[in-house]
Amino acid sequence: MPPAESFYEPLGEDAFASTPATAGPWSPDFQHGGPVSALLGRAFERHDPAPGTRVARVTVEILNPVPVAPLRVAVRTVRPGRRVSLLEAELSHDGRPVARATGWRIAAAPAHVEPTDHAPAPPPLPDDADTVAAWPGAHLDGYLSAMEWRHTDGSFTRRGPGRAWARSRIPLVAGESDSPLVRALVLADSASGVGAQLDFAKLLVINTDVTVALHRDPVGEWLCMDARVHASPGGSALAQASLADTSGEIGQVLQTLLVDEHRS
Repeated sequence: MPPAESFYEPLGEDAFASTPATAGPWSPDFQHGGPVSALLGRAFERHDPAPGTRVARVTVEILNPVPVAPLRVAVRTVRPGRRVSLLEAELSHDGRPVARATGWRIAAAPAHVEPTDHAPAPPPLPDDADTVAAWPGAHLDGYLSAMEWRHTDGSFTRRGPGRAWARSRIPLVAGESDSPLVRALVLADSASGVGAQLDFAKLLVINTDVTVALHRDPVGEWLCMDARVHASPGGSALAQASLADTSGEIGQVLQTLLVDEHRS
């Protein structure tokens, strides 16, 4: 069973209570970046909505560990425009910024534009859900349990590039239906986990940011993530992933990763 009935509960205008479902695998006290990214993306979609436009790219900068606690979202237009506009949002706890995001909202392409697709078709959706499992010491009773996972390659307990279908078992905000953008953002920050090639039990691997660029909105609740991690001694790491729905690829994910020893 999921750890809550939603990731967030509304507390009035632009304020939200974080439920235990937001907790990431590193600690029950701090949130996974998926719900955080989706809450910021939701703010972009609701800010001065313009018919005929869509949020095509979201970049989230994680300034501090986001606590499982009340949060407030503020959003503004940085660059207004009829066909292209840049939005900026800030997520704060007790007046302290914990995450910031930018989003490009652009006019939808004309209906007569010929579609192009250069990616292979995603694998079929497996019939059975995975048992929720991860590396030793991981917190399982938060985000990992709030999502339904169906791996086709790799797993959270086996290193190597991975591929998995996933969907959220609960809505982002209580009483709402998730938008296609929200569904993509809830999953996107899992790229470094789905594609894990580093030993999370021995190394601290956390992302400072996540960028999600979608050339079209996903259709349906299931999304397929095909992910891998690139790491270098003396450098850092990058997680890259493609996102697809049952009809094909919809966009790309990129995360910058800190790799360090665990410290008490």
